Amino acid sequence: MLQIDGSYGEGGGQIVRYAIALSVLTKKPVEIFNIRKKRPNPGLRPQHHAAISCMKSLCNAETEGLSIGSLKLKFSPEKVQSAEYKFDIGTAGSIILVFQACILSSLQTTGPITIKLTGGTDVKWAPSWDYFTHVFSPLIQKMGVTIDANLMKRGYYPKGGGEAVLTIHPIEKLKPLQLKEKQEFNKIRGIIHIANLPDHISKRMKHAAMKVAVKNNLKSCIEIDKAASFSSGTGITVWSKSDSAVLGSTVLGEKGVTSEKIGENAANQLIKEIKSGSTIDTYAIDQILPYMIIAKDETVCRVRELSNHTKTNMWLARRFFKERKLFEIENKNGLQVVKVSGIGYL
Repeated sequence: MLQIDGSYGEGGGQIVRYAIALSVLTKKPVEIFNIRKKRPNPGLRPQHHAAISCMKSLCNAETEGLSIGSLKLKFSPEKVQSAEYKFDIGTAGSIILVFQACILSSLQTTGPITIKLTGGTDVKWAPSWDYFTHVFSPLIQKMGVTIDANLMKRGYYPKGGGEAVLTIHPIEKLKPLQLKEKQEFNKIRGIIHIANLPDHISKRMKHAAMKVAVKNNLKSCIEIDKAASFSSGTGITVWSKSDSAVLGSTVLGEKGVTSEKIGENAANQLIKEIKSGSTIDTYAIDQILPYMIIAKDETVCRVRELSNHTKTNMWLARRFFKERKLFEIENKNGLQVVKVSGIGYL
């Protein structure tokens, strides 16, 4: 049984989700210890419990220690079963983080898998729904993954209650990403979501983001989604596409931060990625990395910087695939050129 130290690096829930997803995918049993040991509320939280429970159902796994607050978990997977599943996270925990774990774990499905989740769609410390659908999903679809994702209701902190449905379709093989050449980005697109708040908030956010685009000689098209939700909330996701790549940025609204600042921050973050010469953004690289590893042949991409999340995923991958040299990283003019030697698992 593969031993995973859940306190490595930042020691967050990311290690748990990706370790279990890779366990399901590779059929390797794992034992994760020191789960979130460094955090104020150590052990499994409801959102982690929901993700693991979902993956447990997908493959009829045997588990020990699957409970809220647990610091140790044993997980022994079986074959993934095509079926329909329904889960309620029970809090405003991120639906997107659960979906991402389930997609990775289900790449060897022989039939469609449909998962309906209730929880948070746009919450702190997680990709927004619009980042998931307009940045993450296009990248994995470019690699050969086929999913359908449908949003029925937004969910914000503290009540959650958001609803979304994901269908994962069988695939033949994963293809590498070839993003080693600098890309041209000419237009910013975006979505501002808002629920139970005055309209002027979203309008001010939109104008602020568009002003940043104009200053940087970029066209922009930003939509406003007036959502229904149990809790109040707002945020903005912006992205830009080239012929081969997509870069994105998300900022969630919070008390004490003006609408103008939220819009400016989102647009400026994206501009920073574009101007750096990146071909995959700082947030997407850690989410896409596992797919690069299990695809056949080499993936090359240009990244502005490697986040701690990305470094943790690299460490975790080395634990699962010890016999392979997976990564080569070279600093070129301030950019990180990342080469991933795909192992051809799929």
